[in-house]
Formats: sequence, C-alpha cells, structure tokens
Amino acid sequence: MIKFFRNIRKNLLSEGKTTKYLKYAIGEIVLVVIGILIALQISNWNETIKNRQFESEIIALIDNNLLQDSTLLASELNKSKLANASTVRLLDQVSKGVYNDSLNYMMGDIINFQRFQSQSSAFEVLKSKGIENIRDNQLQLALIEYYDQTLFNTYETISDIEKSFNTDWIPIVKQEFSDFNWMDYAVPIDSKAFFEKPSTLVLFKLFNDNRAGQIHAMEKALQKITEIRSLITSKKE
Repeated sequence: MIKFFRNIRKNLLSEGKTTKYLKYAIGEIVLVVIGILIALQISNWNETIKNRQFESEIIALIDNNLLQDSTLLASELNKSKLANASTVRLLDQVSKGVYNDSLNYMMGDIINFQRFQSQSSAFEVLKSKGIENIRDNQLQLALIEYYDQTLFNTYETISDIEKSFNTDWIPIVKQEFSDFNWMDYAVPIDSKAFFEKPSTLVLFKLFNDNRAGQIHAMEKALQKITEIRSLITSKKE
C-alpha cells in the first residue's frame, strides 16, 4: 500500500502536476491522520472494555469478600451479645446473693474475647489499580468508609476486649480460679468470696461496657456491608 502511494506521488511529480501533487499530499496526510484517530479510538474502546471487565470482576470479588465478612461478623456478634446478656444475668444473680454453679457457665460466656479478620484482598487489588475503576461514586465512598474507617473502629473495639482479657482477667484466673475452660466455664476457688469483692463486680461492669462498644461497632460494620451489597446488586439490575 505504501509503495502504491509512493508511485502516485512520483508520477505526479514527473508529469509536472505540482498543484495536483500538493492536493494529493494534503489528502494523504488527512488519510493518515484519520487512520491514526481511528486506531486511537479502537485502542480507547479496547481499553474501556478491559476497564469495564475489570470493574465487573473486582466488584464480584469484593461482594464475595463482604459476604464472608458478614458471616464472620455475625458469628462473633452473637458471641458478644451472649457475653453481654450473661453479664447482666450474673450481676443480677450475685446481687441477690445466689452463688450456684450457673455462675461458672455464665463466666464461661463472659471471660473470653472474639477475633475477626476482614477478607479485604479484593479491595486491596482495587486500590492498587485505582479506586476510580469503580464508576459509581456512591459505591466508591461506601467501600472507602467500610475498609478504612468502619473496620478500623471494629478492630479497635475487638482489641480493647482482648487487651482487657490478657491484662485484667488472666492474672485473676491464674490466682483465684480452680478450673477454666475456654468459652465453657470458669470456676472460682471460693465463689462467694470472689463475688463479694467490689473490684470483681467493677471488673465485670467495665468488661461489659467494652463489650457493648464492640457490639455497636460490629452492628455498624454489618449495616455498612448490607448497604454496600445493596449498591452492588442495584448495579447488576
């Protein structure tokens, strides 16, 4: 094709048709420019298709990660709520001077901590590629809020419970308990003496306050997951 155009230019020059040559040359330049523009447009189309495919795939992966987060959070939230309810029951029973074996099982529910690790691999990939690959600004902001703020708050409250368990409860369990089985039961050496100490009741109340904060953070995280997954579903419709 290039040889064909070159021959035309030679013929026009050899025949002295300068004006026609110039018109032809301009026309050839226009054709080249059009060709370049078309090639760029095709390249842009291909890039757009690739971006849309990436967006669709990464959103599907994020949705799957969020589903896993939701399942894990719901499970840990139930344990925290059980601990909270058991604390209320325990304090009520102790206030009535009842120190039977049921307290040991309540303490099994209470004297522990929950762990949670978000499945955030898909969001990390998205961040490395650029959050702008998600065209929906509302979805962008919701994802950023969940992974950078909501999860941070959740981790903080979970960490508070674990720190209190290790710092406050472990020494007491070692010194004042005759038996302990994780999330099952805890048996004081002398139940009546243990619960008659004001410091014991204060510790249960403080631990319960921390747990309440954890429950609130987990519920907020689950609410945010529901919001994000609803946005994702609406994009599919």
